Amino acid sequence: MTILDGLSAWLSDLKAEFILNFIDKNRWEMLVEGLQTTLLIALFACLLGIAIGVLVAVVRTTWESTRLTMRRGPGRLALSLLNRVCLLYTTVIRGTPVVVQLLIMYYIIFASSNNGLMVASLAFGINSGAYVSEIIRSGILSVDKGQMEAGRSLGMTYLQTMWKIIAPQVLKNVLPTLANEFIALLKETSVAGYVAVADLTFAGNRIRGVTYSPFMPLIAVALIYLAVVMFFTWLVGKLERRLRQGDNR
Repeated sequence: MTILDGLSAWLSDLKAEFILNFIDKNRWEMLVEGLQTTLLIALFACLLGIAIGVLVAVVRTTWESTRLTMRRGPGRLALSLLNRVCLLYTTVIRGTPVVVQLLIMYYIIFASSNNGLMVASLAFGINSGAYVSEIIRSGILSVDKGQMEAGRSLGMTYLQTMWKIIAPQVLKNVLPTLANEFIALLKETSVAGYVAVADLTFAGNRIRGVTYSPFMPLIAVALIYLAVVMFFTWLVGKLERRLRQGDNR
């Protein structure tokens, strides 16, 4: 048997496996539907994570910057309690595996719900919020303190200064990091199948379970993730270059 014959036989087997895994019974549609589910979970979780992260970051930085000057009273007590809750939240979420959080959400907190997509989005969003809060908090702390003092000297309140002066600078500083957090979140959603969510990885496993051929479906899942991540990485690179060009003007 020549090398050419061996190569021809290998290509023939590869073609047969491709047909078995993707063409027969339109199994490729499972991967398309799984990719759509993965992107939906990542999008919803990202939006929820940003909302939680902004709230937690604002509470923590407000407490850190005003705790020494704020007068004692109900406002200071409420802010102190909120800060402790936020600190506990970030400690617990960042200190436990996302898979365990997902299982707790599905089998304990939302045990009566059959909406795995909603539960997965909440679990990943709450997990992402803890990391986003630290990203935004570091962005707020990176802004010179004189910016806040300048805003207050112009007669603005603390919230007005945060919104009109601090927030635009923070957004510009943390936007690339937030985009990279979305990419990391997209890959983390690959464990959503633990709660029977038909995401991309789950779809690959379903095909493998039917065809008893692990190579083709799992490699296909890996390549799809790689392509999606490379696409978003390219977008993040363009965003970073655009922000650097804006700084040089």
